[in-house]
Amino acid sequence: MTRASDLGIVIGLLPPGPTGSVLDVPGVGLGHATVWRDEPPPPAGRGIARTGVTVLDPGGDVFAAPVPAGGAVLNGAGECTGLLTAQEWGLAETPVFLTSTMQVGRVYDAACELLLEEQPAIAEDVIIPIVAECDDSFLNDARRMQVERGDVRDALAAARASAGGAAAAEGAVGAGTGMSCLGYKGGIGTASRVLPDGSVVGVLTLTNFGEAGRLTVAGVPAGQLLPERNADGLAGRQAGAPAPGAQGLPRMPRPAGSCIVVAITDGPLDGAACQRAARRAGLGLARCGSTAHHGSGEIFLALATGLRAPRGAAPPRAPVTGRALDDYFAAVAEATEEAVINSLLQSVTVTGRDGNTSRQIPVEELRSLVAGYPARSRS
Repeated sequence: MTRASDLGIVIGLLPPGPTGSVLDVPGVGLGHATVWRDEPPPPAGRGIARTGVTVLDPGGDVFAAPVPAGGAVLNGAGECTGLLTAQEWGLAETPVFLTSTMQVGRVYDAACELLLEEQPAIAEDVIIPIVAECDDSFLNDARRMQVERGDVRDALAAARASAGGAAAAEGAVGAGTGMSCLGYKGGIGTASRVLPDGSVVGVLTLTNFGEAGRLTVAGVPAGQLLPERNADGLAGRQAGAPAPGAQGLPRMPRPAGSCIVVAITDGPLDGAACQRAARRAGLGLARCGSTAHHGSGEIFLALATGLRAPRGAAPPRAPVTGRALDDYFAAVAEATEEAVINSLLQSVTVTGRDGNTSRQIPVEELRSLVAGYPARSRS
């Protein structure tokens, strides 16, 4: 599958890591469990399932050694459990779990059970797992709870097994299975940046937002220039035709949705710096065409393992502060932008409930568009 780098797309000034993903951050893992089912509609069956679970694991026992963390919200029509605790304490005590809106409760319950089985001390102090969501109901039948405990277990195990791996699965996998972005099939995307001091910043996106006409790729107004685009302004719709969803025409995803962004670094950031870094994810989304609709949930998290210490212990060194944070801010913005593009390029066309279809972005047409613009090079 194609990624932004394969199209010659260069975003920003900082170089990517070897895999161009969150796996470039030492100890970090990324795993998925995809739920894909075709059953009769309720009540006879569970309907069409196009959903799943994705887990970003910072590595090790996150309860015994919490990770500095912070978050930010651009538009809050969404949910992320554990965000308030991370903001209050500046720490994350669990991996980050991503799923669809209607599955948050199931993933939360399963995360509590699984982590308690591994670390009995949690029962004496409790945890609030970090579970964030986007709405995949355009493709996924939300009338039934599609995610099971085993899916959460499998995604967590896959995340832990992936640490240090050579590639991260992206696109229509895990929590990204039923998502749509900027008029095309979206889902999971990831990217990384290496800072001048050797620290690594990785970004994970769950993309489910935006309008086709606003799609921007490395500054190219691709949403307005791709061949599928036409005078009516909607990808795939014939000029002069009735609105999408009218009889005989395919329905299109609503131009709203949400985006979850998780940044993680091995740099020495404390909770306050993580919160500031998390805000910069919004700059990356804006570069891709997001305007943060009224009904969207742009929720951002940042975690940093460089100051990680045993529970209750002081950090091992002083945090990065002031202008020394600028490279981290730039890395989050750049990697977020690239991760969104990767989520589009890595996705395939998916047909879900009621025949609704979210189409893969036309990769070769996009390649030609990007090549036709002035070459970009890193300085």
